Amino acid sequence: MEATEKDILRGGQFLVKETKCEDVFTPEDFSEEQKMMKEAVMEFTDREVIPHKARFEAKDYALTEECMVKAGQLGFLGVAVPEAYGGLGMGFVSTVLTCDYISSGTGSLSTAFGAHTGIGTMPITLYGTEEQKQKYVPKLASGEWFGSYCLTEPSAGSDANSGKTTAELSADGKSYKINGQKMWISNAGFCSLMIVFARIENDKNITGFIIEYDSENPNGITLGEEEHKLGIRASSTRQVFFNDTVVPVENMLAGRGEGFKIAMNALNVGRIKLAAACLDSQRRVTSLGVQYANERKQFKTPISDFGAIKLKIAEMATNTYAGESATYRASKNIEDRIALREAAGNSHQEAELKGVEEYAIECSILKVAVSEDVQNCTDEGIQIFGGMGFSEETPMEAAWRDSRIARIYEGTNEINRMLSVGMLVKKAMKGHIDLLGPAQEVQNELMGIPSFDTPDYSELFSEEKEMIKKLKKTFLMVAGGAVQKFGPDLEEHQQLLMAASDILIEIYMAESTILRTEKNAKRFGEDAQSAQIAMAKLYLYHAVDIIEKRGKESIISFAEGDEQRMMLMGLKRFTKYANYPDIVDLRNEIAEKVKAENKYCF
Repeated sequence: MEATEKDILRGGQFLVKETKCEDVFTPEDFSEEQKMMKEAVMEFTDREVIPHKARFEAKDYALTEECMVKAGQLGFLGVAVPEAYGGLGMGFVSTVLTCDYISSGTGSLSTAFGAHTGIGTMPITLYGTEEQKQKYVPKLASGEWFGSYCLTEPSAGSDANSGKTTAELSADGKSYKINGQKMWISNAGFCSLMIVFARIENDKNITGFIIEYDSENPNGITLGEEEHKLGIRASSTRQVFFNDTVVPVENMLAGRGEGFKIAMNALNVGRIKLAAACLDSQRRVTSLGVQYANERKQFKTPISDFGAIKLKIAEMATNTYAGESATYRASKNIEDRIALREAAGNSHQEAELKGVEEYAIECSILKVAVSEDVQNCTDEGIQIFGGMGFSEETPMEAAWRDSRIARIYEGTNEINRMLSVGMLVKKAMKGHIDLLGPAQEVQNELMGIPSFDTPDYSELFSEEKEMIKKLKKTFLMVAGGAVQKFGPDLEEHQQLLMAASDILIEIYMAESTILRTEKNAKRFGEDAQSAQIAMAKLYLYHAVDIIEKRGKESIISFAEGDEQRMMLMGLKRFTKYANYPDIVDLRNEIAEKVKAENKYCF
């Protein structure tokens, strides 16, 4: 059935509109084509990447390049690229799926793949002229050339638009000279093309350029030595220096001063792909953890039988399942929005740009949530292995080191937290989401007499879905109060924004997990989904806990007197269960299922 405008929630609308479980996409909905792609990518990872873990850890940069060439030959680098430019032209969900399953072998290949297919190729497919796309994209899609993305500078990190690199127009108006320094450039050691951002004269915003690089004829480009990093050790990361580098005027990407826009939109795509890139690592770490725990005996008992280990296995599996649920939900929303725009006559370029931009809030939410979950997962993986986990002989310590970067690149988690709330407020101001009406309703509810009716919670997830509604009221109460108090100065209150963001994140992740499970319970039966039901309930329990804590912190930071008392009472009402779940029972059920299957099995 064709999706229509009214069927698909706009970005951020999940907060004020109810989503039916039938309307979310789940990993269980993969098409035959997507299942085949998943199998092909997993087979590639198992054959070409996993057996060579030690070489990656020993900084074998040539191996990373070799794997990228093979990935190109198999078509993996061109999944998102339109067929007209040598790609497979598959949908956004397939793009995310490929990124998910190719990323688990090592963070080094994951970073190279993400940098090349995302921020190395996409800016040209999304912003390039027809000539630029015909010239460069087929080479990037096939792996004949590799791309890198030169944005960060010593003085320009999170504040990307403050870069000092300059572009000066030649006297004949035919070329620009680029001068400056870029750092932390992924793929710099083996790229043939760089997307470079520089400032022309005193422009307010930076401009993007496509620069070819050939080590035999460097054109004023010098590469620094490979950086020695905590993780992603075989990912090529270098400084890049431009000294009177000549670039023809036709290699400007989009218009003058549009570089900041390119950078921000490329990061939106990068964020959801980064979330996907953390998922299979979590699956594999969870599997390795339970396999070790099933084999390792202490006091004549497999350690997987101990409650302390069951807790870890259950939490690792639950967070992985939640990350999958939310990532694929958002991916399909983006894919549907792209299809709608194309049907309305937008070019593929415009449709994809606007489709991803529409869900920038969800992309930031996913980036934060999943990057922090993968770090926690690898940390618990080390703990399950005990002393062995600290050794390079086991896969856990490398996974832990590799996962650490995920909270930093594609915009730090702190930046993304503030962005998610900031973008939501801006959408409301523009009239794209009605936050004011629902926030006012919550305000009226707080002033009114609470209902003492006992709801009917006999159906699966009826209480949990009621709780989600109340958690949304919590966000509206906190955000509404903060906007009222600070108005446009809200962005200066970073700690408040970050607390509000945590509420937003937990709502989206918990709701996505419940909707996926409800959909699957309806079609496969509740018995078949028993452990998944336990995971959805366990995730929500933790979400409520976090929201209660962050809500309280927010309220007491900006409200006082009667207003504070009223809001704290509202918070208590909105985070109170009628029937608390037995989370020890839930964890035990999840852990027993994973133990029995001897792997992450959802």
